[in-house]
Amino acid sequence: MIKKTILALFGLLVFNLIYGQDQEKYSLLVAEAEKFYENNEYLKSGQKYSEAFVAFNVKAGTTDRYNAACSWALAKEIDSSFVQLFLISQIGNFTNFRHITTDTDLLILYADTRWNEVLNLVKENKEKAEANFDKPLIALLDTIYQEDQGIRIKVSNVEEKYGRDSDEMKAHWKTIGEKDSINLVQIKKILDEKGWLGADIIGKQGNNTLFLVIQHSDLETQLKYLPMMREAVGKGNAQSNKLALLEDRVSLRQGERQIYGSQIGRDEDGKYFVLPLIKPENVNQRRKEVGLHLSIEEYAKHWNIEWDIEKHKERIAKIDDK
Repeated sequence: MIKKTILALFGLLVFNLIYGQDQEKYSLLVAEAEKFYENNEYLKSGQKYSEAFVAFNVKAGTTDRYNAACSWALAKEIDSSFVQLFLISQIGNFTNFRHITTDTDLLILYADTRWNEVLNLVKENKEKAEANFDKPLIALLDTIYQEDQGIRIKVSNVEEKYGRDSDEMKAHWKTIGEKDSINLVQIKKILDEKGWLGADIIGKQGNNTLFLVIQHSDLETQLKYLPMMREAVGKGNAQSNKLALLEDRVSLRQGERQIYGSQIGRDEDGKYFVLPLIKPENVNQRRKEVGLHLSIEEYAKHWNIEWDIEKHKERIAKIDDK
């Protein structure tokens, strides 16, 4: 019995190792396919996607197969494009009807009789997925989402035009704060009365709106709803990668170090840097565990930060001294 248990555990470890390696190789091939697409090498992109799907026994994501369909369509390989579209509409339950009907990558498919077959399948998937939707609540959350994100999109433009410490910038942040307060009243009411609703009731954007408003709220509010979001993640009603962002923000606000490296600061010169982080040498493993797919190096690049662990430690040591 002991020997069998040991062998079973060993087999499980080997399986997890091989599966993890396959996932990593798969991700690398998909990244190559995306690069070919960005360089307008659509045939090579489609071929690289196929290599990823065939070479490894990994269930390809709906997004990857949809992107493969786009590459094949742009390469004028219509049959290959339809193979992927039928897979995600018949098996993958692709539901984004609005996107597929407006995506110019797929224009070449319109004249083919199979195009309407795909659209009908996607429409059926959408109707099934939205059968339990609370549409009035979704409409309210959509308005809140637009108010939360719309005004934040303008921040960089205001700063670029008037300056980081300008009166105009301060006025813009004041307006953001006022809108956040109004949005928070409505989100609190939803959470207190209905709990953290999942995408099956309020859609993906509505579900994300709950997170965004809490993420932009005061610490007391975040601490109140953090346990609710943790529970929602366990039930599948919230995303673990979004929870990671809230965990990081709460940790920093409490004077502790962030866990996943999601929070970025700016120094006196206006340059961005990763805020204090626990055990930075292990951050990529932690990020992967919660579904933050970009490594800390890749994430930092989006902020024009060249990630260097030793430099990070030196900077944080100076912050600690202060």
